[in-house]
Amino acid sequence: MSSKRIVSCPQCGKAVQWIPENRYRPFCSERCKLIDLGAWAAEKYSVPVTEDKDDLDVDESIPLTRPAVK
Repeated sequence: MSSKRIVSCPQCGKAVQWIPENRYRPFCSERCKLIDLGAWAAEKYSVPVTEDKDDLDVDESIPLTRPAVK
């Protein structure tokens, strides 16, 4: 007895069976898959980052510029 897992398409929300025969999973269709890929290519998805000076591991004894080569 195998129960088929049902997930929501991340793009449109339609119910999708999570089975090997669904070649677009977790998407419901090629269209939803390509819309999502386009959003990634357009850099519409991002992870917010905040930099804290205390979190940076910088060795201040190392110069930031290279010495001139003669």
